[in-house]
Parts: sequence; C-alpha cells; structure tokens
Amino acid sequence: MGWSTFWLALREIRRNLMRSFLTVLGIVIGVAAVITMVTVGNGATRAVSDQISSLGSNLVMVRPGQRLGPVSDTAGAQMFKEADAQALATQLAGISAVAPAQSAGVTAVYGGRNWATRVTGSTAEYFHTNNWRVAQGRVFNEAEERAGASVCLIGETIRHELFGRQDPVGEQLRVRKFSCQVIGVLASKGQAAIGQDQDDTIVMPLHAVQRRLTGNQNVGTLLVSVADGADAERVKRSIGELLRERRKLAAGEEDNFSIMDTRQIADALSGTTKVMTMLLGAVAGVSLLVGGIGIMNIMLVSVTERTREIGVRLAIGALEREVLLQFLVEAVVLSSAGGLAGVGLAVVASYVLASLMGVPFLFDAGIALLAFGFSAAIGVLFGFAPARRAASLDPIEALRHE
Repeated sequence: MGWSTFWLALREIRRNLMRSFLTVLGIVIGVAAVITMVTVGNGATRAVSDQISSLGSNLVMVRPGQRLGPVSDTAGAQMFKEADAQALATQLAGISAVAPAQSAGVTAVYGGRNWATRVTGSTAEYFHTNNWRVAQGRVFNEAEERAGASVCLIGETIRHELFGRQDPVGEQLRVRKFSCQVIGVLASKGQAAIGQDQDDTIVMPLHAVQRRLTGNQNVGTLLVSVADGADAERVKRSIGELLRERRKLAAGEEDNFSIMDTRQIADALSGTTKVMTMLLGAVAGVSLLVGGIGIMNIMLVSVTERTREIGVRLAIGALEREVLLQFLVEAVVLSSAGGLAGVGLAVVASYVLASLMGVPFLFDAGIALLAFGFSAAIGVLFGFAPARRAASLDPIEALRHE
C-alpha cells in the first residue's frame, strides 16, 4: 500500500507539473536561504578568527584612553613612553616580548609614484608580537634602533603600488621630507577583521619615527606578547597595576589606558557574526513557513478539483485513512522535493558567495539535513488539514459534485 500511495502521489504531481513547481518554490528558496546564510556565516566567523590570529600570538594591546578600537578615545590621555615598555618587559612575569609602537600618516614616494599610507615606528620585537614574517631582506638591528637609522620594511601593498615587479630591497623610499632605505619586505597578511589592509604599512625604528615624523618621544601603543602557558588574564592585571603605578593614578581614579587581547577581539567579532547569521537564518526560515502555506493552499484546491475522484474511491470501499494518507503523501513529496532542490541550490549559492566574499566554504551537512527534515515536516504540518478534509468527504455528496 505504501508504494502504491507514493506512485499515486507522483502521478498527481506530474499531472500538474508547472503548478507543482510553483507550489514548492517557496520551500526551495527557504531551504536554500537558510543553508546559505548558515554556511556563509560559518565561513565569515572562521575568516574573522583567522584574521585576528594573524595580528599576533597571545597579543595584548595597551593604548592611552578609555576606549580601544578603530576609533580610540585618546584625546587628553597621557601618552606612553619607551620606558613604559621597558618596565613591562623587565618587571613582569609571563611576557615574552614588548614592543612600543607609534604611527603616523604619510605619503610614500618612489620614482614617479606616490602612495598614502601609515608608518609605524617600533623595535625589532614588533615583528614577534605582531606575528610578522619577513619575505625578503631582514629586520633592523639593535644598532639601527638606537641610532634611529633611516631604514624601513614595507608591506606587500606598498611593494606592489610603488615598486611593481622591481625588487625594492636596497632602494631609497622617500617618506615626507627624508629618505629611508628599504631593507626588507613583510610577508602578506591580507585584510584585517575590521577591514584594514594589514599589508599597507611601513615599519621603521621607533627613534627614527619620533625624531623625523612626530617630533616627540610619545608612544601610542604597547604591544605585549604573552608567553606560552602563561595566564593572559593574570598578565593583563599585572600590566594594569604596573601602569597605574607608573602613571600615578590614585586608588579611586579610573584607568586612563585600555587593555585588550586578541581573544577578546575575536570573541566580540565572532559573536557579532554569529548573531547576524542567526538573524538572517531566522528571516530566511520565514520563507519556509510561507512555502508551507502555499502547499496547503494548493492541496485544498486539489481536493476541490478531485472531489468526484475521492467520492468514487470512498464509494468502492477505500478507507478514510487511505485517502488521508494519499493526500498527506502528496504534500510531503512536494515539500521534500522542494527541500532537496533547496539543498542543491544552497551548495552552489554558498560556494559562489564564499568565493566572492573571500571566506572559507564550510558546508555543514548537519544544517542541510535539518533544513531538509524541516521542509518534510512542513509538508506533514500544512498538508494534514487538506488531507483530513478529503478523507472526511461524504461519498454521496462527493459523487454529486460537478
């Protein structure tokens, strides 16, 4: 009986193929949208985690002011000095490296080309704390750091925009009114999680930037690399206590600096991405319900059109549950076919969107099975009322129906 009911359902669906296609379109779109949103969202979350990890291993960032982020609240806050970085490195346990950093916006010029970028002045520890690898050349040495030598390393974007295919190592790059010798090219990191191009950078010795660009001894950021196995939270508390002491803050005063590690940034950005994924998935799920309503509507129309057929079946001895099962199977077959088509469409759409957005393609088979199962459940839920109506028809009245 089961197979005969299934084949009867397929026959009725094939009889009105165009109507059946339009009926399941809502299910197709709903399933595809849900799976696509979740897949792309998972890829975006992974991309955020990878980008954050590229900032540095166990990195803690300390900046003046109360807010840390793309728009830092540093107005009026006391800036750091190089001695603060030295104090952190020598007086605290659980720290593998500390790099003071000061940045300035500049226009870099080579030959007939120029490019607006940022110069960061720091020590050789900067490359360790920020997880930078050198693709060509070398980093500046201790003697060049102390002397504030006019040497620099450039990011991949600077190399591409100013030097093209030419080897930049050994060339003189003009930054504002002075020249610096390019001694190295940094390995590419790509775009950061907040949209910033990490390769659009020039790194010079801290003293060179202070003397030639900023004109003071201020340090805008302290980059601290926590040693492997050390408790990051304990290290952050120690940093805060030492800086409060050095900045002479009383017990009741608020910190005039901000401390944040890469894990906090990753958690915040990943949490935002997951919330947006869930929200978009929920919105897409609404179209599944709309598709279910469409199936119920068409099944009611089908019951009306086939009233005489139902009357004949009931008159020759068909049971109510057999008629109920026939129409219920039709609804489930429709919704399941839409679910399968939606899964196939989602695979293609997810792959294309992931490629366009530059995020990993992380297809979740569990979500696909869940969405397909939900589409089949919608067929049962919304197909039951029309099936019940067909099964409860009076055979005599049904035979009289025109």
